[in-house]
Amino acid sequence: MSNESAKLDNDLLYLFAEGNYYHMYETFGVHFIKENGKKGAQFNVWAPGALSVCVTGDFCGWSDNGWFLSPVASTGVWTGFIEGFPEDTRYKFIIVTDMGEKLYKADPFAFYAEQRPATASIAHTLKYRWHDKRWMTKRAKTDHFKTPKNIYEVHLGSWMQHETDDPDPDNTDRFYTYRELAGELVPYVKEMGYSHIEILPVMEHPFDGSWGYQTTGYYAATSRYGAPEDFMYLIDTCHAAGIGVILDWVPGHFCRDAHGLAKFNGHMLYENEEHPNWGTFKFDYGRGEVKSFLLSNAMFWLEQYHADGIRVDGVSSMLYLNFGIDDPAQKKYNMFGEEKNLEAMEFLRCLSDMVGEYFPGVCLIAEESTAWPLVTYPPKDGGLGFHYKWDMGWMNDTLHYMQADFPYRKGCHDMLTFSMMYAFNENFILPLSHDEVVHGKCSLIGRMPGDYWRQFAGLRLLAMYQITHPGGKLNFMGNEIGQFIEWKYTEGLEWFMLDYESHAKHREFIKALNNLYLKEKALWECDHDWRGFEWIDADNSEQCVYSYIRKNESERELLITILNSEVNPIEGFRIGVPKKGVYRELLSSDDKKFGGSGVVNEGAFKAESVPYHGKPYSILVTVPPLGGSIFKRFTK
Repeated sequence: MSNESAKLDNDLLYLFAEGNYYHMYETFGVHFIKENGKKGAQFNVWAPGALSVCVTGDFCGWSDNGWFLSPVASTGVWTGFIEGFPEDTRYKFIIVTDMGEKLYKADPFAFYAEQRPATASIAHTLKYRWHDKRWMTKRAKTDHFKTPKNIYEVHLGSWMQHETDDPDPDNTDRFYTYRELAGELVPYVKEMGYSHIEILPVMEHPFDGSWGYQTTGYYAATSRYGAPEDFMYLIDTCHAAGIGVILDWVPGHFCRDAHGLAKFNGHMLYENEEHPNWGTFKFDYGRGEVKSFLLSNAMFWLEQYHADGIRVDGVSSMLYLNFGIDDPAQKKYNMFGEEKNLEAMEFLRCLSDMVGEYFPGVCLIAEESTAWPLVTYPPKDGGLGFHYKWDMGWMNDTLHYMQADFPYRKGCHDMLTFSMMYAFNENFILPLSHDEVVHGKCSLIGRMPGDYWRQFAGLRLLAMYQITHPGGKLNFMGNEIGQFIEWKYTEGLEWFMLDYESHAKHREFIKALNNLYLKEKALWECDHDWRGFEWIDADNSEQCVYSYIRKNESERELLITILNSEVNPIEGFRIGVPKKGVYRELLSSDDKKFGGSGVVNEGAFKAESVPYHGKPYSILVTVPPLGGSIFKRFTK
């Protein structure tokens, strides 16, 4: 990023106030420039109504009379040039409010910050030479709707940890660095057959237990794992391996820590109210300067860090004025008497338009947990402009079904079929995320009924159902090894479980399933259209069997999926197929090499002219117990 000039002119200040300045990080914060032939640092910060603003830090012994900035007319911006200011020095702003209070604030635009629990900003210039030109060029020309989306969700601090004798949870020695993760995590994800890594927020945050979802430094990659350039190296390494990177982003609220954005000038500035559930502050989307701050932040991670997607956290909390409010006396309504937050809607549409204009090939994903309409429709059609939405309904119904004991599954058969009633109303991603393996919900395998064998069989069945269902896929780290305990952000995953045969075989199944998914276009090329899916039998509740067809865009490639959620195999099972040809089993979740009982369908099954399930042809196969099979049609 060029820092030749970091001066604010009237045009930029106008865009800033209007909410249309997308590159604030090029001028706000600290930038090293030359002024009148002298090297130094240019500081710009927004603190309207303050009596004074000064920069303090290592350069002046943290004096309260460091270097005072000057106001820029009535814009609320304070500016100043400090000659000889050293790079990578620690600093803060001292803001004296209109009430005479001194606030010691980190720089909202700092690219780097001290390791927690310290809170100062670091005056850092981003310097990294990227090696992903081929990836970026291809991405811009690719329609991501017609590419595989099998996402591995990761919390960088607890995917794997170093052993240490220091029990202090603040000890950063236990963390793998960004560069160590590039050497360990990226090859693992590639081998396992995932297409993307989604990273829980890396923006600087003071409390490990927030997992990054309560941010203080929106422009700083957390220093827990290294320098900003080290995180760039991790993303670069992902791209070299053909893996996309999605970053979680939190424009809905921020934490109230004193050094952060909260009451930045002594009053609510970036915020307009407290969040009723989380004790955080909600951004004021109606304020142009705040809108510019957030849009610039999204631009920053896409432009400077080459992120391939942004997953927006907590969209529902942004869209509803009364999210989390139960008392009717406290409820608010917009000008139309509705509970919609019109300003948040407009912000999200602007975000969509900006990403579409500047970053073709990048995707926007909404974590929106309600039935809000048109989330993934273009703004011109009344939508919010996201490309994808997490299907929380699918997740809830599926996990409730998989938790049901076997005698009761006949009575809740429609929990697995109902998702196809709305599967193409939006562009969905099917999440089995971190939120489902914390707070007493149990791990995924811990939800499965039955003995040890049945639990693993059920987990394999769940994975096959997810991978063959229309929509993108997302799994949190640890799901692939069948970890029994809930996720703990303070500890690494229980990789030692792979010393046990059942866990090792389960991971082999997930690897085989993922790589089959990447290979077979029928599983993703027409993922958001009825052309890509067709029921064979949705109503076999008596046998607890589900069967359907997946097709590629040309409909020439056909995959048949049969899922049996009962504990007994079914021999001589006739299933209707749509075309002549030979059908071969590509994968059985009951294969002994995956920990199953060994019910597989070997050889070729020629379609017979026996109409069945409303199809003109049929084949006779064996359905595995508490498992599934994927067949492919071949012409010979």
